[in-house]
Amino acid sequence: MTATPAPPLRVGNASGFYGDRFSAVRDMLTGGPLDVLTGDYLAELTMAILGRDQLADPGRGYARTFLSQMRECLSLVMERRIRVVTNAGGLNPRGLADRLTELADQCDLDPRIAVVTGDDLLHRAEELNLGTPLTANAYLGAFGIAACLDAGADIVVTGRVTDASLAVGPAISHHGWTRDDLDALAGATVAGHVIECGAQATGGNYAFAADLVREGRDLDRPGFPLVEIHADGGAVVTKHPGSGGAVTTGTVTAQLVYEVAGPRYPGPDVTARLDTVRLDQEGPDRVRISGVRGEAPPPELKVGLTSLTGFRGEVEFLITGLDAEDKARHAERQMRAALDRRKPGDLHFEFTPARDPHAADQDSATARLRVVARDHDPATVGRSFGATAVELALASYAGFHLAAPPRDARPDGVAITQALVPAAEVEHTVILPDGDGAPIPPPARTRELLDLPDPPLPEPLPPHAARTAPLGLVLGARSGDKGADANVGVWARTDLGWRWLAHELTVDRLRELLPETADLKVTRHVLPNLRAVNFWIEDLLAPGTPRREGPDPQAKGLGEWLRARRTPIPRPLLEEVGAL
Repeated sequence: MTATPAPPLRVGNASGFYGDRFSAVRDMLTGGPLDVLTGDYLAELTMAILGRDQLADPGRGYARTFLSQMRECLSLVMERRIRVVTNAGGLNPRGLADRLTELADQCDLDPRIAVVTGDDLLHRAEELNLGTPLTANAYLGAFGIAACLDAGADIVVTGRVTDASLAVGPAISHHGWTRDDLDALAGATVAGHVIECGAQATGGNYAFAADLVREGRDLDRPGFPLVEIHADGGAVVTKHPGSGGAVTTGTVTAQLVYEVAGPRYPGPDVTARLDTVRLDQEGPDRVRISGVRGEAPPPELKVGLTSLTGFRGEVEFLITGLDAEDKARHAERQMRAALDRRKPGDLHFEFTPARDPHAADQDSATARLRVVARDHDPATVGRSFGATAVELALASYAGFHLAAPPRDARPDGVAITQALVPAAEVEHTVILPDGDGAPIPPPARTRELLDLPDPPLPEPLPPHAARTAPLGLVLGARSGDKGADANVGVWARTDLGWRWLAHELTVDRLRELLPETADLKVTRHVLPNLRAVNFWIEDLLAPGTPRREGPDPQAKGLGEWLRARRTPIPRPLLEEVGAL
């Protein structure tokens, strides 16, 4: 370690996505002591949203919510001497910094504002073989943020950096770490990953929420998390006193297994070994993270790519009563034949049966046939597409009616993919508060990212009588999206549950429980310290998050579907959680 002794740095987060709780900034600034406030506004899909904003107005491309929050809270920031680090700059960090400067002038304030840039590779897409995307942004690391803070910045605005870097950068500056302090960087990266999604670390979206409610915890408005980052990279996850929610080893575990792949968690500055993470409940709403080992980062940076996918039109046939599937097939044949002359590039039919065809109310007795058409030509999937369905009104199945009249085509969203580029090819740059620019060199030491062998598994449970019950009675889960891929992290709350989980929930068993994964590549990674396994499911969301058909295009509910699946569970596990 080369870090100088310093007190722990208190870093809080007030945003997990573009659209998160507006009042969280004020709540975090006023709720208790804080050294640094971070705001994460950039999901993969958000980059596409900002890209569309810029198509309409080149001066936009940043998260405008942050500007509104600063309009309300900038005086508090300056009065309390709390530094702010945010990726709200999105595609236009310099533009957001300019607007902040104008706002500060209006408020007669003089914050020192710095910018981290260089992530935008759109102008080099052809040179770097990235295709013709809408947006192309490399995930930068934390040393640019640290350089800005070292230069005295009160507010640091970044473009695309890794979410954890928002917390790691201030820790580097505060503790004086260098690129050789890999374990410290890894510990701070894990801490940053825990708080990056806001209230998901304090009981939000938690699989065992009912248990916290029974303990008297308020989950209606969970507070936002903060971490106390120590000089060795160890950290304590907590929240402001009196705020809602809870910080437990369970809520922290749930966030740790969210949107990760294997035990090696790669970043621009360090690869954090998730298999070395240890969690301890050291007091009410205080969870200590320790033991994290770090390795040199990979030589490439991830580049997030978004691209426009054309336009879409949609009609929905309502089908009441008997023989609903036959009626749906009739309507599908008629639509396909009618569209044959001007066929959309993609045509998808989805049938949803009625809750009860013999129900006492008509809504419950009504099935639905949803037809989605996609094409690069909006005319092909616009009102003329809907009119094709309307023309069947007197010539189709008995009881024909539509859910809505024809509408114009609308943009179909985006496809989200990723690529790798050598870190040396990306011009990571900072603009310091005095206006000077400075390059941030890439790490000198790198290490190819290789899979780790699975660690030894615990002893399996001896044979016991079992009872068929939902998995979620004994196991927690959280799932999410990464482009076209998805992850499901599953954990046990006790050692007994871990002994069963480690041997029971294999890749083959997961495919049985989640049939739509049966033909996909699924990789299981084992994390014994967390009593968890993580499944990485490739192409579940192909061709990219916002285009997946069905009710869950970002795989957020996938883990809860798994928990709802019924399977034989040994009676001792059910007894342990009071499920018998």
